[in-house]
Amino acid sequence: MADDHEGLSSLEGRSREAGPDHAGTPVRDVPRGRGYGSAWLWLAIGIAGLGTGIAIGHGLLIAGGLVLAGMAGQLFDPDRRRPRRRLPRPR
Repeated sequence: MADDHEGLSSLEGRSREAGPDHAGTPVRDVPRGRGYGSAWLWLAIGIAGLGTGIAIGHGLLIAGGLVLAGMAGQLFDPDRRRPRRRLPRPR
């Protein structure tokens, strides 16, 4: 319980420092410049593999390119670190 009180008091202090103009707006820690460099790299490799597989007619290369492109698409998800809520199974 003491941790909750400390968190609330620090929030109150930050809102007072912001001044009366921003008293009702929440203070957010927005990450700046989130890098998607590796996601773009894997997407480019996947698309290149897919295109090459289509051009030469090789099914395994097409499948590999699709898998890499799909994996790269998952890297663009901004909430990938947050655990997903599981839906209850119907009975």
